[in-house]
Amino acid sequence: MKRLTGQDRATTATWRPATRAIRGGTARTEYGETSEALFLTSGYTYDRAADAAARFAGEQAGMTYSRLQNPTVEMLEQRIALLEGAEACRTMATGMAAMTAALLCQLSAGDHLVGGRAAFGSCRWLTDTLLPKFGIETTIVDARDPQQFADAIRPDTKVFFFETPANPTMDVVDLRAVCDLARAHGITSVVDNAFATPALQRPMEWGADVTAYSATKMMDGQGRVLAGAVCGTEDWITNTLLPFTRNTGPTLSPFNAWVVLKGLETLDLRIRRQSENALAVGRFLEGRVPRMLHPGLPSHPQHALAMSQMDACGPIFAFEVEGREQAHALLDGLALVDISNNIGDSRSLMTHPASTTHASVSEEKRAEMGVTEGLLRLNVGLEDPADLIEDLDQALAQAGL
Repeated sequence: MKRLTGQDRATTATWRPATRAIRGGTARTEYGETSEALFLTSGYTYDRAADAAARFAGEQAGMTYSRLQNPTVEMLEQRIALLEGAEACRTMATGMAAMTAALLCQLSAGDHLVGGRAAFGSCRWLTDTLLPKFGIETTIVDARDPQQFADAIRPDTKVFFFETPANPTMDVVDLRAVCDLARAHGITSVVDNAFATPALQRPMEWGADVTAYSATKMMDGQGRVLAGAVCGTEDWITNTLLPFTRNTGPTLSPFNAWVVLKGLETLDLRIRRQSENALAVGRFLEGRVPRMLHPGLPSHPQHALAMSQMDACGPIFAFEVEGREQAHALLDGLALVDISNNIGDSRSLMTHPASTTHASVSEEKRAEMGVTEGLLRLNVGLEDPADLIEDLDQALAQAGL
């Protein structure tokens, strides 16, 4: 395969995001296909035994096994790195594979991690349950306050790990303040940027060392496949992350990589329209529900910070009603919006985190995170917002709101 003309780093660095999302990383076979080729192969052959030996020794360019390299997967990795503004990227089978790999590849027994309290339920399981099993201590802080990160630093602190905006409470973290603090103390900052994607927020521009993604969400964007990604420097990806993933195998399938490549082509269009729709729906709901958590609205306590870091508000926000019974009644009254625990889809989806995405988190920890029994998370899709508002209006009425 040959890279398209102009795919050298100096040229692609001048491309604007929309161009990178369409053409970044693309390579073509001798057939000259316009769409990226899908390579469904587990292994590769060699002309001579010496070629195989040279490839395994790192002395010859070429692929050896699809757990390590695949042409379709490699195109996706290069494209995500370009969008992120990162030197390198490795993709994973799922978003949680990406989060797990990004942490375990660099932490050992005796190390210490500081994590944000507001996080996806499985991410809190990593920090609260999995890492301590391996002798890695964790301190959980309110990531909205950079001083809490500073106060939690110990001599053995190796990683800061947080989401912004956070799932599902929409807490916003001051990327510059926290990442600068990490760098000043030799700590690696790992940012889960799944809610925003590099189309709306690029944490490395604010000093982050590593960004991690559930590419299942907005990058695919149509609820089709699972995928994850981790971005960083070439040195960190090659010498810290790759040895872990090479030997543990959280590999992304070529087919899923190809689907995400297609999703990236429309990412900018989708996420900006969904952000506009989310603002319209959020403005409607703000007058009907007891509490709104929408970073795109001036009522959000961190609205100014969010808008200084993000190009748009994103399609996801949360709001509170009076307890689980009313939350479930509202969900049951929906006719157009689907009840689903997924996000990032082109369809509008709503879920009750306390009984779904965060059900495995103890009641005490949910309270600490701000995941109340009345909290609902809404992913606003590409439907006409007027139709969504009409559906929410009648569902709210059925729920007594």
